[in-house]
Amino acid sequence: MMSQLKQSHLPFLFEHLWEIRIVLADGDPRNAGRIDHGDVQRNFTDRGDLIGTYSEFGCFGSDKWLLTASDNSGARRRPSHRDKAMTNTIFIDGEEGTTGLQIRERLDGREELDFICLTDDRRKDLAARREALNDADIAILCLPDDAAREAVSMIDGNATRVIDASTAHRVAEGWTYGFPEMAPGHVDRVGSAARVTNPGCYPTGAIALIRPLVDACILPSDWPVTVNAVSGYTGGGKSLIARMEDAGRDKAIDSAWFGYGLTLAHKHVPEMQKYATLDHKPLFTPSVGRFRQGMVVQVPLQLWNMSSSPSVESLRGVLEAYYGDGGFVSVAGEEETAERAALLDPEELNDTNKLCLYVFGNDDTGQAVLVAQLDNLGKGASGQAVQCLNLMLGLDPATGLN
Repeated sequence: MMSQLKQSHLPFLFEHLWEIRIVLADGDPRNAGRIDHGDVQRNFTDRGDLIGTYSEFGCFGSDKWLLTASDNSGARRRPSHRDKAMTNTIFIDGEEGTTGLQIRERLDGREELDFICLTDDRRKDLAARREALNDADIAILCLPDDAAREAVSMIDGNATRVIDASTAHRVAEGWTYGFPEMAPGHVDRVGSAARVTNPGCYPTGAIALIRPLVDACILPSDWPVTVNAVSGYTGGGKSLIARMEDAGRDKAIDSAWFGYGLTLAHKHVPEMQKYATLDHKPLFTPSVGRFRQGMVVQVPLQLWNMSSSPSVESLRGVLEAYYGDGGFVSVAGEEETAERAALLDPEELNDTNKLCLYVFGNDDTGQAVLVAQLDNLGKGASGQAVQCLNLMLGLDPATGLN
């Protein structure tokens, strides 16, 4: 344990109340007290050991230690070109699950990130998890709903920012919905948030199709919306993967396709309604196909029964104007849409963070089908989580995703 920190070249300027965190060279973070703006000086301590006393506006560091800081709102200071040595500490709680493994794979090799990793025998140790959750700059929760709520309850304040991949906080107050392209200005809201709830795979596609049309007053908010979808079986986690891939397993599934959620109370419905800004719950019928990953989400519309009487092209135009060019969300043009009318492959965007939107329709019959194509493990889960992480760290949102 180092006895005292000394001033060094590290360009850290503390301009008001900052939480100070000391990070060892191996990435193990330790809380180290606070420094206040004004005449007050505070000692930095590490589990009772005196580290040093500093006045305001100091530049601190050492060859073996690195100080990171956040203001008292929990918003992290962004790394600058002058402190490339600064890293952000990440803890993936539930890293061994499908989404956790995918997130870690997408983050591997990134020099600006350090990881807190618990050994197998400590993953369910509450004390070890609590320490890891509070030592991280950002904790990513890849857990069942109840375990995710428990994890959040173990975090002290907002010093550790959170991305929750479960459904536990999808419509909870105080949480920012982690679909950056969802609405104008939402990228900044995600970037500055202390608590981000990662969207479900089906809602990502459905909201992307519906919300722009509601915002444009083309689709009434009280419209009886139907959402149909098919997903790869990895969306069901390890249990469903085993039932689909192991014919000798109890309750093995050998079907090429199956529907589910026919009680019409799927856990994704509340977030669909809230973030698509619908007055009523959409009628949602999900299904699973015999392919590992990939997804197609469909929203059928009877245009002839809509008071705005929109054309197929006007629907496409609204989506194109809403999402623009060059991001992860794209809108297929008329020619590409015509080419895909005979066959739209749910696996086409696998291993990407892309979301492609289509408007299929027939003006003669006054009917249209809005379609979203995505990877349920990419833009529908781990890719979107990494995109949100990048925004929260002040980085290019595409870092590690292209």
